[in-house]
Amino acid sequence: MSHLQGGIAVITGAASGFGLEASRIAARLGMKIVMADVQADALELSSHDVAASGSEVLAVRTDVSRAADVDALAAATVQRFGAPNLVFNNAGVGAGGLVWEHSARDWEWVFGVNVMGVAHGVRAFTPLMLAAAEANPAWRGHIVNTASMAGLLNPPNMGLYNASKHAVVSLSESLYQDLALVSDRVHAHVLCPYFVPTGITRSERNRPQDLHDAAVRPTRSQLIQQAMIDQAVSKGRVTAAQVAQFVFDACAENRFYIYSHPKALGPVQTRLEDIMTPRNPSDPFKDKPEIGEHLRQALRAG
Repeated sequence: MSHLQGGIAVITGAASGFGLEASRIAARLGMKIVMADVQADALELSSHDVAASGSEVLAVRTDVSRAADVDALAAATVQRFGAPNLVFNNAGVGAGGLVWEHSARDWEWVFGVNVMGVAHGVRAFTPLMLAAAEANPAWRGHIVNTASMAGLLNPPNMGLYNASKHAVVSLSESLYQDLALVSDRVHAHVLCPYFVPTGITRSERNRPQDLHDAAVRPTRSQLIQQAMIDQAVSKGRVTAAQVAQFVFDACAENRFYIYSHPKALGPVQTRLEDIMTPRNPSDPFKDKPEIGEHLRQALRAG
């Protein structure tokens, strides 16, 4: 971790969850921290909390779905501290329900934050980091993008979210390969957490007004999925603080894939076998058929 000690970190989604816990770890490492979040009041409280440890903190209200906001974030970072050693593109939102029941605004909102938020972060910060590495042979940098286990699987009733997180995994793998072509000192990583208690189940609180469908009520499938996710997340035993530490551990080890629940990777192997065989996608509920039956009955109820 010595190459991050005393360095500079930029963290999006920093007002809660993984982002806040990563900010706290960065503070313990003596890093200068740029905390970004779309929720201004929560960001103010969280940044004050992190700064209370004695760290230099710059809080920047940022909607990562907007290119101009992320460009401004990068400019503010360079002006205050310089090129970051760690960029944690972590901001994200959740969505559930049958894939055809999402509105155009749902797609725009989820892809805007989950995919374009990461893309804007990569676009805005990578050139700064490459330039810093070129200027100083001792300089090291890491770009960490938050995806999900849903980016490696395709659980039912979550199609919009799955698609956005698959895009983040693909973008991150491509970034890893592209960076390897041009530098040995800037590295990419992808975080694929499973069910961890964070604020993502309350994503709607930060949805822009112009992307709300005020006249559209949640569908049965969306309400069912929200209840199932709330229950699964509330039972999560791995904490956001532990996941944030996994991120820093992976940077120290230069390890690309970061998992919160490595024992949950069995279904990923099954999916790859489906693709390679090839065979139709396997039943995601084969080990817990009662859950699948409950979901089918709930969706088919009149």
